[in-house]
Amino acid sequence: MNTAVADREFEFHARDFARVRALIYERAGISLHEGKQAMVYSRLSRRLRETSHLSFESYLKWLENGSGPQAQQEWQEFVNCLTTNLTSFFREEHHFHALADWLKARGSQPTRIWCCAASTGEEPYSLAMTVVESLGSHAPVKILASDIDTNVLATASRAVYDASSRGLTPQRLHRFFLRGKGANEGSIRVKPELTKMIEFRPFNLMQPSWQLGEPFDVVFCRNVMIYFDAPTQRKVLEHIHAVMKPKGLLFVGHSENFTESRDLFLLKGKTVYDRV
Repeated sequence: MNTAVADREFEFHARDFARVRALIYERAGISLHEGKQAMVYSRLSRRLRETSHLSFESYLKWLENGSGPQAQQEWQEFVNCLTTNLTSFFREEHHFHALADWLKARGSQPTRIWCCAASTGEEPYSLAMTVVESLGSHAPVKILASDIDTNVLATASRAVYDASSRGLTPQRLHRFFLRGKGANEGSIRVKPELTKMIEFRPFNLMQPSWQLGEPFDVVFCRNVMIYFDAPTQRKVLEHIHAVMKPKGLLFVGHSENFTESRDLFLLKGKTVYDRV
């Protein structure tokens, strides 16, 4: 990719892709491999149109040299474009069974849960449903749901989904959601007994200082580390370890393995770790 592709709307050279890779790694810890050129072009082209730039070189130079609120907003849009948000209700369902067992054994103790890649909200609402099913709607459980992508967090906060969303049983649909009528036919809204349990907050795992309040008993950090290289994974794990209580539970994605960090977390079950 030494020259721009002729039939593309915008000039996009190898050096542009290399610069995008460096910037998203610096900002979000995401490692983009060589096969992501087409994805980067497709997603960032929207930002060039929005900002009236005719080439990636021009856009990236403007992005790096900008200052003030407009530049900060565009950095957020840049990150939003390049993050991947694939989720559903009760994805990797065995995690929620394990959490339910843990909650029942714990009983009425106050509990803090952090969902650190909340995406469009299906995961934190699945956590809240699990809490209510295990301990009742007045359980002393608080959930912090964060994501680096402000667009998906806005969707999560709205708490409105398609009635045909994957992962929901008819029983859970009836118990935890309100069905839309009239113009909202085909939509469902999460009931207040779940939304009151969750605080949504933008958060970048790459920021050096993590001010997140009291230590967490449970952290869901699933399918996040697959986008990081090994040194970045280790750094994030050290931060997560620091904001958790001893013996707290860390849930990770099915393709993630942290047995090299046994000084921080010990494997407890299928993709579930104990904080040392």
